[in-house]
Amino acid sequence: MSQTARRVHMLMLVTLLMLASGCGKHATSPHTPPPAGGTARTYHMGFSDFPPKLTNESVLADLAAWSPRADEAIFHISPDWASMLSGLSADTIVKVIHLPVANYYRAHGQAISVTIDITNGLDRAAEDPSLLSLHRSLSEPAIQQLYRDYALAVWRRIHPEHMALAAEVNLVRALAPAPLYAAVRLAANAAAADLRADGCTAVLSVSVQNEYVWGRDAGNVYRGPAADLADFPFMQEVPLSSYPYLGGFDTPEAIPLDYYARVAAEAHMPVRVVEGGWASVTLGAIASSPAEQARYIRRQMALLDSAKANAVFQLDYTDLDLSSFPQPQPAILPLFATLGLVDTAFVPKSARAAWDSAFARPYRAATHPAIAARQR
Repeated sequence: MSQTARRVHMLMLVTLLMLASGCGKHATSPHTPPPAGGTARTYHMGFSDFPPKLTNESVLADLAAWSPRADEAIFHISPDWASMLSGLSADTIVKVIHLPVANYYRAHGQAISVTIDITNGLDRAAEDPSLLSLHRSLSEPAIQQLYRDYALAVWRRIHPEHMALAAEVNLVRALAPAPLYAAVRLAANAAAADLRADGCTAVLSVSVQNEYVWGRDAGNVYRGPAADLADFPFMQEVPLSSYPYLGGFDTPEAIPLDYYARVAAEAHMPVRVVEGGWASVTLGAIASSPAEQARYIRRQMALLDSAKANAVFQLDYTDLDLSSFPQPQPAILPLFATLGLVDTAFVPKSARAAWDSAFARPYRAATHPAIAARQR
């Protein structure tokens, strides 16, 4: 989705939240954790705020539907390059657009994670689309400074518990021109230094793409996370994006049980899944169904248990009604349109029951010695 469309959605969401909550002061009760009982999970569970349609009703219905089944929320956001280049401060952007949403999450008892995405989320070979439209590049020192200002503003206004300062960096390294990856590396490391100098206590990282880690594009020759840890030495955990149905797995049960655990063991730090899912319909050569998607959710929880992961997020709680999104759309967008636990009308799929079953387990932080020191 374009940055313009994302901005329209966010501005609409802010207006609705402020009207519903008295400008950030909420009358609703904090989220009640699931009851104790059953095998404990080590991971928080949650979603992002992206709705199935860009309408007022859809935004509010989406938040109301998933808030009771989440104990953490995630922002997956890109800097508003156009506004900052026109003179609007990063602090103002975060205060007006993101802070009311963060207040909503806090009022519902949810911890907050943030992923700042500074390249093209649907094409890791390319710059952010809005930067391209402005004929600017992340390789410019001035653009990198705007990003650093934005990261500081996110920390100072929202105080997330976890911050990933770039997304899917291993794909960017593999696919993008060398100057773009060099800019991502330079900017993220500089932003991490800025944040620590500012007293930031968030767990810092960048996210990596797990199918690429496992070499699913290259005959299953496992690559591991070593290059990412070397290029981003500030990392304290390894956030994973994982779309196994796009990585050649025919069934959820074919995913190795150590799909996350091997990464955690090699990195000697926690892992978390910050985006991903499994389609619920057949997409060309990719065969699936709602029942198969539900099996994936159950398999994913086993993978998380094996790794003693600290979080898992579905960016989309609902399917996406692509007819409501601005045109033209990226050709690959339909591949991500049916990952929701409910359809675009909020009718539950089988996957939601699988999610709710896992969420009903009590939460306890991991005690594995390799990750306990950094677990939050």
